[in-house]
Amino acid sequence: MVSLDSTGWLAPYITPFVALSYPTETPPNVDSFPDAAYYQTGPKDLCLIITCIAIMAVVRDALRLAVCEPFARWRLTTAYEARWARTTNGAVHAKANGVANGHGNGHSTPRSRKRDMRKIHRSVMRFAEQGYQAAYYSLLWSLGFYIHLNLPTTVSNPTEVWNGYPHMPVAGPLKIYYLTETAFYLHQMLVLNAEARRKDHWQMMAHHFITVFLMGTSYYYNFTRVGCLIMVLMDFCDIFLPMAKMLRYLEVAQVVCDSLFAWFMISWFVTRHVLFNFVIRSSLYDLPRLVTYQWDPPSGHFMTSGSYVMFNVCLCTLQILQILWFATICRVAWGVVSGKGASDSRSDDEDDGDMESKDQ
Repeated sequence: MVSLDSTGWLAPYITPFVALSYPTETPPNVDSFPDAAYYQTGPKDLCLIITCIAIMAVVRDALRLAVCEPFARWRLTTAYEARWARTTNGAVHAKANGVANGHGNGHSTPRSRKRDMRKIHRSVMRFAEQGYQAAYYSLLWSLGFYIHLNLPTTVSNPTEVWNGYPHMPVAGPLKIYYLTETAFYLHQMLVLNAEARRKDHWQMMAHHFITVFLMGTSYYYNFTRVGCLIMVLMDFCDIFLPMAKMLRYLEVAQVVCDSLFAWFMISWFVTRHVLFNFVIRSSLYDLPRLVTYQWDPPSGHFMTSGSYVMFNVCLCTLQILQILWFATICRVAWGVVSGKGASDSRSDDEDDGDMESKDQ
């Protein structure tokens, strides 16, 4: 994002939509980003979130229409036409050699070809949907990991996220990351309601709502360091599930899809049910020990018993949702072990059989 210093030619009511608001002096003895510009927080930050959502919508469609869909359509159509040609040629040779005996010879019919092309179209759409998610999560996690490396915090001992509270003002890179992450999950809520309804629609909506609520309150209450740590943990495994689905939609060898799904499952368990529990434990026990209960907005202190309870209830609720999802992941993993292969348990409510019945 650009700074306010470079946007003096813009109207004042436009500037918050294209630049970070509330610039301030760099505090003395900063423990992170010593060379970065520093900012306060405020309601004008919502303007930049709106801009980020609009940009994400444009980038999503551009990535989907210009890259993901053309590539998936070319890959699947080429493979299908090659199979069609082999099947048709085999049927012709069998008939010429007098092998045909009046029973079905296994080659595709025009009706089945139409059904197959419809299936390819669905796979192309789903590939594109997962493609932009893989790209977004990869970019956001990389940015979040960069922020994490520059903060004096560790995953195994997250007490440093509370020391020195309130952490105000915030460094420019951290503020950009926070606003971008919030915009991303708000954008995901819009996409979730625009796309085909999935079986876990309401669970996903609850997850996104809690995530946005946690990010918004932690930003307002100046608990940005714990928010950054949580998002780095959450985003890591979300890179690999879309990739596994993309390979499946491209009809890559099942063992490759299953291997990537296994890595996703391991990373989910480690980041969301081991490391995230370190954060929850620190929030429950270290937060009231290291941060003084004080409500003093002018000085940036927003720690009260109510905010403590609210924050921890949200974290625990988020963990409960993740446990439910991990149970689903384990069921899919059992299907892999039993030889069924990994499948997309979040498929559309309208299954393939319903689509095929329309061709009858």
